[in-house]
Parts: sequence; structure tokens; C-alpha cells
Amino acid sequence: MQHEYPRNGESTHPSSKKPKLSSKFITESDIRDEFSHHQQRVARINNGSYGSCPNSVLTAQRHWQLQFLRQPDAFYFNVLRDGITASREIIKDLINADHVDEVSLVDNATTAAAIVLQRIGRSFAEGKFQKNDTVLMLHCAFQAVKKSIQAYVTRAGGSVIEVRLPFPVNSEEEIISEFKKSIEEGKSNGRKIRLAIIDHITSMPSVVIPVKELVRICRAEGIEQVFVDAAHAIGSVKVDVKEVGADFYVSNLHKWFFCPPSIAFLYCKKSTSSSDLHHPVVSHEYGNGLPIESAWIGTRDYSSQLVVPAVLEFVNRFEGGIDGIMKKNHDEVVKMGKMLAESWGTNLGSPPEMSAAMIMVGLPSRLCLDSEEDAVMLRSHLRDRYEVEVPIFHQVSVDREEGVRDKDGFITGYLRMGKLAKCFIRNEKAVIKVGAGFHGITSVFCRLLMRAAFTVFKESYKRGAKSSAEELELLTNVI
Repeated sequence: MQHEYPRNGESTHPSSKKPKLSSKFITESDIRDEFSHHQQRVARINNGSYGSCPNSVLTAQRHWQLQFLRQPDAFYFNVLRDGITASREIIKDLINADHVDEVSLVDNATTAAAIVLQRIGRSFAEGKFQKNDTVLMLHCAFQAVKKSIQAYVTRAGGSVIEVRLPFPVNSEEEIISEFKKSIEEGKSNGRKIRLAIIDHITSMPSVVIPVKELVRICRAEGIEQVFVDAAHAIGSVKVDVKEVGADFYVSNLHKWFFCPPSIAFLYCKKSTSSSDLHHPVVSHEYGNGLPIESAWIGTRDYSSQLVVPAVLEFVNRFEGGIDGIMKKNHDEVVKMGKMLAESWGTNLGSPPEMSAAMIMVGLPSRLCLDSEEDAVMLRSHLRDRYEVEVPIFHQVSVDREEGVRDKDGFITGYLRMGKLAKCFIRNEKAVIKVGAGFHGITSVFCRLLMRAAFTVFKESYKRGAKSSAEELELLTNVI
């Protein structure tokens, strides 16, 4: 018997045309209004984790939420399927996919990794792959991806090869060379590499990876499937899934594309057999294809997946649209990173062309960040005492002789500067004006960042060679 209504996720109407760029660009006053909900005086230099959603998009989200709450059945049968399809159509055009059926909406990149890796795990469990066949990934892959491999692949008999990403990195060739070495290791003893997982932009440390070249190498080496984890990509770098050439490609839309959490797209190439790809949450749409399964995983708030048209309208209010925003992001964060590195006498973690909207900046060696615990302590202190939110990376040096030095010693800590930011000098003090142009307006002295760090190590002095006061005086000389 035919259903009275089309399945959720199926469209009954043609998709709307893509909104055109505005002829009247957004003003700074408009921007302040759009991000007036941000907590004042907090220097949010961590857009890469949670993003920034403007008021106009939040208003659209509230509209969808109220529609559901007023009449849930009508919303489910008459509204939700077409709304999600409209969002998928926009994403299809943004990423240059061939067909909307190649695009599924999921909560986040972690969910997408589970979808792909559950499929790989089933192939090991069912004997389609040989025991000890392997999955290849970068050693700095996101922790949730590593845990998914542990949960679905290694427990089913698969093995893992980690590509050691050089950092700091000076060129794409360094990454390509390490990648090729790891492929040789993965194919040793008759093993096959069943899946390669490649980050488009690594999270920590943050580096733009030469993903198209690595995918090309995978194809030349006979690697069966390639999954690109591009959690930070859309809205940060150009995304063209046909140019990349991977079988699977995921990116979050809440980080750099102004959506509220939680929404990501998972692209599955049409030529890739996808009949056995399933959402980890099994609902009554199981077996109807991943886009339909993902469009209904039970009663929950789907509003973040419905606001993509509103987001596109928002970004098209800026000169150059999303391309203009990406260029502004990159140019400003590089300018800020160079200024800080020069001021502190340190280095950037990668060349500017290998950065997108985030850049790694070396912290002075006098801070003596000797462990991940030190990095967490410093970050927490900056947040709680000085209202500065910035991720801090502890650099584990395998060979101290090859580490990067400043004038006092080896650099063991890096800031991940990741937000639209403008640097300028006022009253002989370096100021970071966070959010200039797009993400709200607030400011904080760069010196505050270092002085807060000094306070951490003054209050928890643990080396014993000098008194805390003497050490603090030495540290102050850094700036």
C-alpha cells in the first residue's frame, strides 16, 4: 500500500533558486546587531570549535522550532521533508556535487565518521576484508575519529597505520613524503589498505593538507576508498568534491558557515556503492538510503538543518559572499599570526598558504609548556581570569635537536588563533580586535595573553632554580 505522504526527506517541490549576492552590503552596525548576543568583553579566538551564528539565522531557527511545536504532525508530514531537501540542494551547489542524493545531513563530522567506519567494520566482521588489512590516517586525526576506528575497525580485526604529520611544517612536500612512506608500511606483508582517512584541515595543530594530491596518490596506489574529514572546511576553504575526488567527504556547517549546531553534510560519491551505508541511529526509515535515513532519526530538533537557506542569505550580504568572507578570514588571521610571532620572537606553525581561517603561533619557550597538562592549565587560566578563549597546543618533540628554537630555548607550545580578527597598534600596545567585520566586536590586549600565562607559572612555580619573582621578571622581558 502506498504511503499517503512521501517519505520524509523526499521533495515534492522543485528547489528554489540560489539567492543572489546583495547589491547593498552589510554595514558594521548591522554586524554588531547580528552578534549582539555574544558575551561582551570575552575575546573568543576559538571560532574553529563552535562557530558563530548570527541573530538573523537564530530568528529563522526559532521560526522552524515554533512551527514544529505548534503542530508537530503537520510539520513532519508537510514541512520537514521539503525543508531538509532545500538545504541539501544548496549544499550540493556549494560543494559542486552531481546530485542531491549524494548529500546527507547529519549532526556533525563525528556522526559521519561513525557512518563510514561502521561500514568498514562490518566488512571486516563479515569476512569481506582480511584480518590485519588496514586503515590509514594522520596521527593528528580528531580524537573522535580515532575512537571510532577503535570501536568499529580494530575490534573487528582491522589494523591502523598513522601518518606522522610533520609540525611545524614548511611545505606540502613534507606531508606528501610522509604519506607515501606510510602507504608502503600499510601495504607490507601482503596487507591491503581498505580506507584512507585524510583531514582537509587538521584540528590541532591546524594545517591545510594537500588533500587533492593525497587522494590522487591513494588512487594510484590502489587504495579502495578515501574518506576526507573536512570538519573545518566549508566556509573556510573552497570545497569542490569533484576536484577532491574522494569517496566520502564531511564538513561541519556550524564552524565557519554560520549555522547553529548541530549540522554537517556527508557527501558520498554516487559511483560508490552506498546501499550498505546507514545512519548509526536506526529509525523507521532504515533501508531507504542514507539521505532519507539521516533526515529522520526520531523526534528531535531538526531546525539547524532547515536554516541553510537563511545562512546563504546572510553570507550573500557580504562583498564577495562566502568567497569574500574566506579571503578576509585568511588575510586577517595571517596578519595577526605574523604580528604575534614577530612580537614574541617565535614562529608560525606552517606557511601562510597552508593556513585557512586558523593559524598556529609559537609561544615563547620561557613559558616552559612541558606537558598537555600545562597547556590545559594555561588555557583554563586565560578563560577564567582574563576572559580570553584560545586553544593551546603542546608540541611533543621527538628529537630536541630538530625542534624549533627561539632565543631562549625550544618552542613547546602554540596558540591556535582562529577567528576573524584584525591586529593594530594603539598607544604602543598590540591590540587584537576580535570579530572585526563578521563575528561581533570586542578587544583585548595581546600583552594580557602573555601576562596571564606568566601568572599561571608564577602561582604554580615548580622548577626550583629561581624564585617565582625572578622567573616572572625574566618572562616579562619576552614582551
